[in-house]
Amino acid sequence: MGQRARFLSVAAGWSVLVAAVLVAAPLTLRDRLPDPIATHWGGSSGAPDGSMPFTASVLFQVGLWVLISGVLCAIVLVNAGKLRNRANRMALGAVLGGGGPFFLGLQATTLSANLDVPDWRQADHLGWSALLVVAALLLGGWLGALMARPGPNDSPEPKATSPRRVPLGPGQRAVWVSCLRNGLLVALGCSFLAAGMGLAVLALLGGDGMLWIPATIMGLVGLVGVIFSSVRVQVTEEGVVLFYGPLHLPRKRIPITRVERAWSEELFPSNVGGWGVRGLPGGTTVMLRGGECLVIGYVSGGRFAVSIDDAENGAALLNTLVARTSTASGLR
Repeated sequence: MGQRARFLSVAAGWSVLVAAVLVAAPLTLRDRLPDPIATHWGGSSGAPDGSMPFTASVLFQVGLWVLISGVLCAIVLVNAGKLRNRANRMALGAVLGGGGPFFLGLQATTLSANLDVPDWRQADHLGWSALLVVAALLLGGWLGALMARPGPNDSPEPKATSPRRVPLGPGQRAVWVSCLRNGLLVALGCSFLAAGMGLAVLALLGGDGMLWIPATIMGLVGLVGVIFSSVRVQVTEEGVVLFYGPLHLPRKRIPITRVERAWSEELFPSNVGGWGVRGLPGGTTVMLRGGECLVIGYVSGGRFAVSIDDAENGAALLNTLVARTSTASGLR
């Protein structure tokens, strides 16, 4: 069985399984659910404020899942070449793997809130179960990406014909450092963080426990935005270290032994899917602004790219240090 046939068989089987559960679960509980059922809850109060007929609700969730999974399968069916690139394959696996638990978790929380109530307006509050749905999405996406990872990785070759190097004599040492910050991403991150803190204060003063859910979500989004809106890249004989955020935490280390080569490449958000940290392990890009990026090719076949100024000189030094390390290892 070819790679496309294997992927499509697994994807189709998973899609049918999820769709079957999305239909069977509400039909099994039909006699214990109101009609219409609550399908939307207020963000501040947590009380139900919207409803849909039972049949329409089931068809909407199933139809949306079938549409998403069907489009992904159609993409693979039309262009099997996408599966030969590991990053594309893992992205497709992440969407399928995360989408199933998300729709199942969304339906489970909806049915649980509507269970055994005479009217949809009396449905229970969702509470922290909404965060469990998000956790299921992330966990499922991660597992789906891991399952799709094995296989070939035909990555496009860089535009640079040969890696440039920095002339270093025996015993000479050099360090390259460059920093970059996106002011717009910093502002957005701070705005979300401030909004989350404001909602947390209102929750403490007003005693409205439901405000903690949007406060937590907005606070986390803001914190992630602030952290990944600036980066400091350092190239030394040990490898590459990336320091994120104003506190230089967290840090990402790439040992010199993992690097095959490095080059400078023009990349834009449209090339990698947007701003911030994009992609999956083995094909990640830290996109803070369009333009010059330092791209690192791993010995294992993957790649890592980061928006940074003076990337050409950073890549040249890294190539020199990689060659020196390889030579030293061969002499041992």
